[in-house]
Amino acid sequence: MSTDTVPAGRPADRLRDGDTRPRHEGPSAGARKVGGVAGWIDDRTGSAKGINYLLRKVFPDHWSFMLGEIAMYSLIICLLSGALLTLWFVPSATQVVYDGSYVPLRGVTMSDAYASTLNISFDVKGGLLVRQIHHWAALMFVVGLTVHMFRVFFTGAFRKPRELNWVIGTVLALLAAIEGFAGYSLPDDLLSGTGLRAMEGFVQTAPVIGSYLAYGIFGGPFPGEAIIPRLYSAHVLLLPAIIVGLFTAHIVLVAVNKHTQFPGPGRTNDNVVGYRVMPVYAAKAGGFFFIVFGIIALISALFTINPIWAYGPYDPSPVTAGSQPDWYMGAYDGALRLLPGWLEFEILGFTLSLNIALGALVLLPLVYIVLGAYPFVERWVTGDTGEHHLLDRPRNNPTRTGIGMAGIVAYSVFMFAAGNDIMAIKLGMSINDITRAFQIALFVGPPLAFWVTKRICLSLQRRDRDLALHARESGRIIRGADGSFHERHDALTDQERWILVQHEPVAPLQLTGGVDENGVERPLKLKDRLRVKMSHFYFKDAVNPVTPAELAAAHHDGQQAEAIEAPLDYEHIDGRQDHGPDDGGHGADVPSESRGVGSASRMKE
Repeated sequence: MSTDTVPAGRPADRLRDGDTRPRHEGPSAGARKVGGVAGWIDDRTGSAKGINYLLRKVFPDHWSFMLGEIAMYSLIICLLSGALLTLWFVPSATQVVYDGSYVPLRGVTMSDAYASTLNISFDVKGGLLVRQIHHWAALMFVVGLTVHMFRVFFTGAFRKPRELNWVIGTVLALLAAIEGFAGYSLPDDLLSGTGLRAMEGFVQTAPVIGSYLAYGIFGGPFPGEAIIPRLYSAHVLLLPAIIVGLFTAHIVLVAVNKHTQFPGPGRTNDNVVGYRVMPVYAAKAGGFFFIVFGIIALISALFTINPIWAYGPYDPSPVTAGSQPDWYMGAYDGALRLLPGWLEFEILGFTLSLNIALGALVLLPLVYIVLGAYPFVERWVTGDTGEHHLLDRPRNNPTRTGIGMAGIVAYSVFMFAAGNDIMAIKLGMSINDITRAFQIALFVGPPLAFWVTKRICLSLQRRDRDLALHARESGRIIRGADGSFHERHDALTDQERWILVQHEPVAPLQLTGGVDENGVERPLKLKDRLRVKMSHFYFKDAVNPVTPAELAAAHHDGQQAEAIEAPLDYEHIDGRQDHGPDDGGHGADVPSESRGVGSASRMKE
């Protein structure tokens, strides 16, 4: 018989004999130093709480959100490359004799601004690449900002509580166009000088004060020597400061109001489903910045833009043949070409050149005023005062989508009209015929685009409604026990059905008369009548989402669903989604891993 004793504790504990306990080392020396510096800063600024809030902020993940990031990264690239160019650029109209590396222009008298631009292009190592990057990044900034605004408009991201952010965006777009014009006017080459000459003519068409205003801007008769230093101050100091300030306010409001998100399971107006800034979103955003920078650098290295050495220095006597403004300013040049000449006339001895002033001075701010005011107009017409954090599918708001397409077509007609002279030369056609065709297109194109777009959206809505009711056609024919034949439909998942039915039903406003305290009928105000007419314009053809009663009727008899669909009843649609206490309640940010399927997708009965 063995005399061995069993150690105290569980027998299995003997398997751990001889194990060494892992050592829990503290933070490294470098981490402790960083923590000490961070603590020192927080003790004096109290910034840790705000930074922690921002780092834990959740942002949704969708490819269209990259459009705004492209604009932001392009702006950063513009600022960095512009800061480098200021080291060598001389903003002066003082005349000098060029003696640089570009042989064809040696001995030619030119301004310091033009000579320094040639010096950057041919004598500063990497200077031409930096110039190209700066110009291409500026164009990418305007493109990214414009397309980002398209996304915001067509998805209804401008609705409450983001009206102020939309207004900031429209001001940014206007300032970006002005900043671009000031930037490409600085080199004082023949092309940019032609643009300045055109701008001076536009300013002079302002009624009464036009000539005085132009004299003040240029500091005397055109071209003067003051305009380049003034443009330089505006381009590198004033406008960038305003743009950066507005951009910062824009980003802060995005964080305060929560980011919008496309509808889907688990997404409500009370949460955000996505990734936190740290570590996922910060890593993705940082990588995307370098992708944008790399693409802009590649374009700049392969494709020449604004070769000022080919144009020569500015001289007021010649004009560059075929000169055209950049695309974002071209629409206003096109408007000048389409306005009739009879808009110029005299009143009390003053000549009013409205055929120029309307296109050059009125249209530019008018476009952005209309854009900035649109959210408030739509809110007044629809009576929608609720908060919206879920985006619309463009098809679910056909009127707004049609209005947007009509605006794009109108702007495109103006932009292409700016090249009517080039088209006439290249196509061998009459410039008068081309101009007349653009004038007709300006009145026919936008209404036609609105009608076609709206009909397409309504057709897509009806297709979604049919899909939600009758599911997806499988193409398989089944014979019933009674000898009848019908097609089998594949059922939709809750997530697929959610997208088709999640939007709110709408209906046009109705005129409701009233009586006063004396029993006399109170007449309706003009603004009320106008609002009702506009509401019918928006919603009279509305195709509303499927109701639970209709869905139940369709499921009751799948082969004869069309005959037994229930009348519209939205009382039982629950727009809220099912979330537990930890899934993100009111105002919570929900990471991607917490996504659930909402109750509206199940179409509660």
